[in-house]
Amino acid sequence: MKPLPLIGAVLVLLGVLSFVVPIPHSENHGVKIGDTKIGVETQSSERIPTYASVTLIGVGILALVLGSRKQ
Repeated sequence: MKPLPLIGAVLVLLGVLSFVVPIPHSENHGVKIGDTKIGVETQSSERIPTYASVTLIGVGILALVLGSRKQ
């Protein structure tokens, strides 16, 4: 099996999933004074930009088309 169609299929799948699945992100903010530690943890979920998702799908389709051509 040629690797280019497989890479294309993975890129299309990642592009479609990036529209739906958010990426979790957490940050720890804290201050340590002596033996005492005061901290706050913030969590947020962000999606990647739409143009990146569209680019992944476009490149994946291009790889599928180029990989399926007979030489």
